[in-house]
Amino acid sequence: MSRSADEIGRTERGPRPLPPLGEQRAATGLSSVDKVLDNGLRVIAVHQPTVPMIELRLRIPFAGDDLMHAARAEVLAATILTGTDKRDRIAFDTDLALVGGELSAVVDPELLSIGGNALASGFDTLLDVLADALTGATYPDDEVEGERGRLIERITVARSQPSVIARQALQKHRYGDHPFTREMPEAGDVAVVEAADVRALHTACVLPRGSVLVLVGDVEPARAIAAVAGALADWKSDKSASVLPPLPEITPQDLLLVDRPGSVQSQFRLSAQAISRTDPRYPALQLANLAFGGFFSSRLVENIREDKGYTYSARSSLEFTPDGATVLVDTDTASAVTAGALLEIRYELGRMAMAPPTESEVDTVRQYAIGSLLTSTSSQGGLASQIAALAILGLGVDWLTRHPDRLKAVTVEQVAEAALEFFAPTRFTGVIVGDAARLTALRALGGVTLQ
Repeated sequence: MSRSADEIGRTERGPRPLPPLGEQRAATGLSSVDKVLDNGLRVIAVHQPTVPMIELRLRIPFAGDDLMHAARAEVLAATILTGTDKRDRIAFDTDLALVGGELSAVVDPELLSIGGNALASGFDTLLDVLADALTGATYPDDEVEGERGRLIERITVARSQPSVIARQALQKHRYGDHPFTREMPEAGDVAVVEAADVRALHTACVLPRGSVLVLVGDVEPARAIAAVAGALADWKSDKSASVLPPLPEITPQDLLLVDRPGSVQSQFRLSAQAISRTDPRYPALQLANLAFGGFFSSRLVENIREDKGYTYSARSSLEFTPDGATVLVDTDTASAVTAGALLEIRYELGRMAMAPPTESEVDTVRQYAIGSLLTSTSSQGGLASQIAALAILGLGVDWLTRHPDRLKAVTVEQVAEAALEFFAPTRFTGVIVGDAARLTALRALGGVTLQ
């Protein structure tokens, strides 16, 4: 006779008690090699033979001051794998498919990122395809023209989305005209990019010195390093990859109200200066952020979603920048409750300082932080991406494997200190994007300036 889930979970005396959580075990003892090759490329190879695959992550610093840099970089990322003297687009796809692999490229104001994977038995082919693109990409005119048209369509649609409008407004409000703010080029700029422009950009900026290649999978690290050194021997330059200039620190000031006539929703994007992962206070800040708005049971979510019903989604996060980090609070609300939502966000920020996370809250977010880290690094792909994000900051595998112990060592008092230092309402600035005509109630709260 079958029993329901409710029957299984209960006895005559009441609900069955939940078993205690098992010990969370970090990925320790990973076999790895971290080496800088003769061409200046840093290679990190990690042996993780959970499945017979290799994960590859290449990060190339790719900053540029030219106002057309973002447009050219987007076209470059879209076409770097479409043709060389040895392979056309079909040959690229075919060679990778024969070893169960794939490669793709994306770009942002800081990095050109190439990532993919292949069967471990196809590792040499994966490297050969990568090397071919890095040293021999020809950017055929027809491929550039086709991808340019597709990019224009995607950018045109994206720039009409409220979330993109809010992000662009926040970046300009925080950093002015710094190149870091050029996350999405203008469609008109993309339209005038020619194949010759992209070829010149590749020659000037796709450089090994200062770049990082991460390999994780079923391969011995020493063998992987030797294979990379051989495959990428012709990828070289005396110059270093281009890094962004330092960002200005965020200045606490009034929120900027960006008028979007006709909008029925408001987008909140609040931000304050934080600290980098290498700062001794970082683990405490990480836990404080989780308690405030970093997961579903956080204070912010409980207030403006569960209790007030102002929004479907609210969160806070630590956004890492080239030389530091910021706290970012974002949510979207209906126009009618925008003022109420801002009042509650400010209230929760103030409560973090006046009534910091309790021992129970800290224990909960600590378990969540450690569990999330272990889950995200349990797969080859997750581990490769985590290491690549750290490596571009100069960190390595050891920082990742030791972080759970740093989180375990954080005290309730240290979380309270981080909450007071980094979540005080007076440290924040940001933007609200919405229909200003419907948001007149914001005037009563103060601290909001119409653009």
